[in-house]
Amino acid sequence: MLDLTTPIEKLPKVGPKNLPRLKRLGIKTIKDLLWHFPSRYEDFTQIVGVGEVKETGRVVSVVGEVMKIKTTNIWHRRLSITEAHIKDADEQLRVVWFNQPYIENSLAEGSLVSLSGKVALDKRGIYLSSPSYEKIHNSNYQPQTELVHTGRLVPVYPETEGISSKYLRFLIKPLLATVDGIYDYLPEGIRKKYDFPDLVQAIKTIHFPESVVEAEVARKRVAFDELLLFQIKSLLGRRGLSKLKAPSVIFKPELVKDFVESLPFALTNDQRICAFEIMKDFGRSYPMNRLLNGDVGSGKTIVAVIAAYQAADSGFQAVFLAPTEILAHQHYATIKSLLVNLQYKVDSKSATPPTLDPRLFAREFSSRGVADLPNLTIGLLTGNETKQWPTDEVTEEKIPKKLMQKKIAYGRIDIIVGTHAVIQKNVKFKNLGLIVIDEQHRFGIEQRMKLVKNQELTPHLLSMTATPIPRTLALTVYGDLDVSLIKEKPKDRKKIITKVFTKDKSSEVYGFVEKEILSGRQSFVICPRIELGNPQEVIKTSGKQNKMNVLWAEVKAVTAEYEKLSKSIFPNFKIAMLHGKMKPKEKEKIMEDFKNRKYHILVSTSVVEVGVDIPNASVMLIENAERFGLSQLHQFRGRVGRAEHQSYCFLVNGGNNRFENKRLKALESCDDGFKLAEQDLLLRGPGEFVGTKQSGLPDLAMASLTDLELIKKARLEAKLLLKDDPNLKKSPLLKTQVANFQKIRHFE
Repeated sequence: MLDLTTPIEKLPKVGPKNLPRLKRLGIKTIKDLLWHFPSRYEDFTQIVGVGEVKETGRVVSVVGEVMKIKTTNIWHRRLSITEAHIKDADEQLRVVWFNQPYIENSLAEGSLVSLSGKVALDKRGIYLSSPSYEKIHNSNYQPQTELVHTGRLVPVYPETEGISSKYLRFLIKPLLATVDGIYDYLPEGIRKKYDFPDLVQAIKTIHFPESVVEAEVARKRVAFDELLLFQIKSLLGRRGLSKLKAPSVIFKPELVKDFVESLPFALTNDQRICAFEIMKDFGRSYPMNRLLNGDVGSGKTIVAVIAAYQAADSGFQAVFLAPTEILAHQHYATIKSLLVNLQYKVDSKSATPPTLDPRLFAREFSSRGVADLPNLTIGLLTGNETKQWPTDEVTEEKIPKKLMQKKIAYGRIDIIVGTHAVIQKNVKFKNLGLIVIDEQHRFGIEQRMKLVKNQELTPHLLSMTATPIPRTLALTVYGDLDVSLIKEKPKDRKKIITKVFTKDKSSEVYGFVEKEILSGRQSFVICPRIELGNPQEVIKTSGKQNKMNVLWAEVKAVTAEYEKLSKSIFPNFKIAMLHGKMKPKEKEKIMEDFKNRKYHILVSTSVVEVGVDIPNASVMLIENAERFGLSQLHQFRGRVGRAEHQSYCFLVNGGNNRFENKRLKALESCDDGFKLAEQDLLLRGPGEFVGTKQSGLPDLAMASLTDLELIKKARLEAKLLLKDDPNLKKSPLLKTQVANFQKIRHFE
């Protein structure tokens, strides 16, 4: 008897050729196979007689005897046509398959066959075009129970090269009657409360339902199970966090007030509220675990700097983790300038503006006799550069990496800004009190834990993301975090004018870019890839996988676009190219030069999606915008409009697809990242925000992240279960499932 742990290679028809292909889909055991659920269903339930096949475009199923079958090769077109005639009573129907010559050997004359496909018409009359087929060995068959590939709702699975849905159906169907070890771990009370089917029945029904309604009920049952496990895991994580001891960061209102008043801008109400929420977290005995979720350009960084400043004043070190060197350098420069403003404010009598030159800073302020200056030191630590400010015994801002590591270990650097280089084993902290992670999805749980090791107290954690998170995701994937929202944007920001163009309007867009550059501004040009692969790619429409339902689109690449713009379109402008394969120092130099206006145009891939701040840039031109999600496009748009200049975002649809044009048009009227994120979740699915493997959320639960009601039910039941039975002693099967449940990981 097979059970859920049986390796997939034990099944018949799974040989050495298909085994690695199945593993590519994550299928290693029978459980993996049974939990590899359909992504959709083909509706082949309209069973008609051969004589009733008349309406073109209709999808029908017929049963008949193969009267004759023949394959004809058309060599000059590299095409083969297999034509069969199917008889039902006294009627006959022509059936045609293209480039599937093997079917002639599969369907011998005289065999009984079930066919499901679309009715078509040519000069010879009505025919069934490339239908699915299967032989019938018993003339008294029952369609809903015995047919697998035709004549019913037919499951279509996530596939990979060499593994078709038909092959997966072939493997799964016999297993449903023979596999052992599917235990229902959902408490009976919850099953009855929501009228859920038992787990065995739900699994069978998901794969081979008799109706769409039946399939949906079964899918909700299994999705609920997965969401419940995730919610329990999140709640247990919160419980575990509350038992840890945190650094005691003392909230000093006057200190924060002075810092805020020294800023060159006024905080928004949302920023003030978020800063206050963090200060309240600091007052607890257990560590903060908060997500700062803000729209593009909403000012998350300054809130994090306020938190770091307060932590440093309490005698603890704070670390800023950035996913790229460009962003790390930007944070370092920002924090440095804010501290200069603060120290300049203390000496309010001086009319001399502050200097950023580290060699002059100490002498300048000491000569003024300023008392009680915030004595903070910040450091930059990346894979390629190490800096300290203000300087001490070293006259240069750049210092050796080993010296920086020693200073951090001795507690002489208060705020450390860095990349993954900060997480290395040779970087040790004396008294780390706060971890700030920018674009938190770029850092995994295990990476964060490396910072906590060897710390007597568990540091507070503030994660930041510029990708607005829909409510359903916040309740599940980020259910273990407290969430602070910044929706309000600074008052001096002008709304970015956004327009969608088809590729034939490129000259019009280029003309506008030229005008902006001549007026002193700069422009981004974003392409979806680095180099050209195939000159054309298939773009699927409406999310369907029908082979006829595709459009061809030219896909722009950075290297080719750079050449075209430099030589043909804007030969008189200075243009730079940026992409992920470049060395960090090279990327940093290009961004620095672009910021210093040495280039008019930057042609780039998505490496500029987040964090890049170029105040003089006023145009964001995105080629093949149909290849990006709404949230990602909103991120790109946020790279401009960061100063007083009117800015523009042009979205070029390279596929001329009406569905895509309609989707992209949402950006013309909406600049609310949270609303766009909700639309993105509905249109493109949760993969736009989290990765399935990285989030720890199984596929079916991922697909259910648009179902707010189901998520609320799972969260409520998780709370009630743990309240009544904190250690799940009354539900041993559920307790085992929770223990085995994959650890929550955000972009490991």
